[in-house]
Amino acid sequence: MPPATPPDHPTRDAGFGIYLHWPFCAAKCPYCDFNSHVRHAGVDQPRYLAAFRREIAHAAALTPGRTVTSIFLGGGTPSLMAPETVAGLLDAVAGAWAIAPDTEVTLEANPTSVEATRFRGYRSAGVNRVSLGVQALDDSDLKRLGRLHSVAEAMAAVRTAAAHFERFSFDLIYARPDQRPDAWAAELRRAIDHAAEHLSLYQLTIEPGTPFFGLAQAGRLVPPDDDSSRALYDVTQEICEAAGLPAYEISNHARPGAQSSHNLLYWRYGEYAGIGPGAHGRLVLPQGRTGTLTEKAPEGWLARVEREGHGIVETEALSAEDQGDEFLMMGLRLAEGIDPARYAALKGRALDAGRLDALVEDGLVARRADGRIAVTARGAPVLNAVVAELAG
Repeated sequence: MPPATPPDHPTRDAGFGIYLHWPFCAAKCPYCDFNSHVRHAGVDQPRYLAAFRREIAHAAALTPGRTVTSIFLGGGTPSLMAPETVAGLLDAVAGAWAIAPDTEVTLEANPTSVEATRFRGYRSAGVNRVSLGVQALDDSDLKRLGRLHSVAEAMAAVRTAAAHFERFSFDLIYARPDQRPDAWAAELRRAIDHAAEHLSLYQLTIEPGTPFFGLAQAGRLVPPDDDSSRALYDVTQEICEAAGLPAYEISNHARPGAQSSHNLLYWRYGEYAGIGPGAHGRLVLPQGRTGTLTEKAPEGWLARVEREGHGIVETEALSAEDQGDEFLMMGLRLAEGIDPARYAALKGRALDAGRLDALVEDGLVARRADGRIAVTARGAPVLNAVVAELAG
């Protein structure tokens, strides 16, 4: 029997990714609203691995004929997994779908869980890229952010990653309380000195339900105001651009050719299976593009998978309106922008020419020579407003 042909869709050529969510952390950071959990009694990794294998098999049955182009192990802290667990996950993916020869396989790691022997094991398992959650190069701010590592430990982790992987990245958070542009500039230059090819640089956001939110409400934590945050953003762009790591997406900077394939798949509105507790997915099924969400609570997800073969608790058929808006919101984060024809194919109608002309005239959006449209440097800080105007 010939292999199944995936359903046709305007974003079919944007790639097919696998996101594997390992939800466990050594500690919960006070700014974090991700689906992450602390289990001091330990985690039964063989049992969870068996459940991941079942959910991978279920996802593969929904998506025959796909070729995987990127795999991302996120969390939580995937580097708390034994290398044997990571190998089991990647073997299950390889047994379920065809794997492209140049597939990027990224694992998120915290500096406190970095060991040379563990990293050698991940490399042997098939991981070819590591993303380190450094978050700050200032010891006092690391403590304030609830991180368990020091700057010295972070730099040691970066050296360990560089010794075992040709491709690695690390994250930093800026717009921290009391942070000055000159201090951030010095920190960023130090980071660039150690970052071979890629940096993810995120502005601190105060999310409801987090300890930081409660502190901010009580006036005990004061993030930078809009003008200060904008100054820090501008410093970020200037220094990274001058160092040869321009932004390819609002929060991600890379040397040419070193962009994260998995990041690009998301922003280009590709298809991906979300596997593990609380994982989101976007699958192109016979009925159209569909959003999926799995059970968030790890033990609840585990029980559901063992009972039903998967942990999916929400399935939503996305309307043309939904797809067009999502494509716009994701794609305009990219420096390369979007193809208006692809937007029209998803949404069922073209972008409003009058609205687009007005944004171009205001210098917030640019028409490129290849026909794509992209947000300008002036428009990037007000991206949400630009998207709302174009989607209206």
